[in-house]
Amino acid sequence: MRIGTGYDVHPFEDGRRLVLGGVYFEGETGLAGHSDGDALTHAIIDALLGAASIGDIGTHFPSSDASLRGADSIDLLRRVVAQLRDAGYSVGNVDATVVAQKPRMAPRVQEMRTRLAEALGIGVSQISVKATTTDGLGAVGRAEGIAAQAVALLESTNQG
Repeated sequence: MRIGTGYDVHPFEDGRRLVLGGVYFEGETGLAGHSDGDALTHAIIDALLGAASIGDIGTHFPSSDASLRGADSIDLLRRVVAQLRDAGYSVGNVDATVVAQKPRMAPRVQEMRTRLAEALGIGVSQISVKATTTDGLGAVGRAEGIAAQAVALLESTNQG
């Protein structure tokens, strides 16, 4: 078994759609980023890549790659899972936390879990998505952006 952690934070940017865990939050200001700015999915990607000791999201999907502009982060996650499978790993579980003053996450957590589980190729019971605030402290507390952190467990599929 191998464990990895991931962390991502993006500022809000007018004119962008808010996407977290592959779920679109209609009517909310989106996050800046080269791709769709999905900080939750990015943190999960980093946790998976870290667990396998094969770099980070910037190594695999650099912002200098014009083909990734506006990319769907769920598609990037699927690509990482395929790479892990080829390397002899399966995802055991993922535990993630979204840190945001707004919008409220609780009503959408199940939808995020379902979307992420599908992309990860695991059951919904193997992924936890939690949400918290910073009670007004710091940039996230001032509602300047959203942060996310994740922990992932990989299991070896190689026999012997």
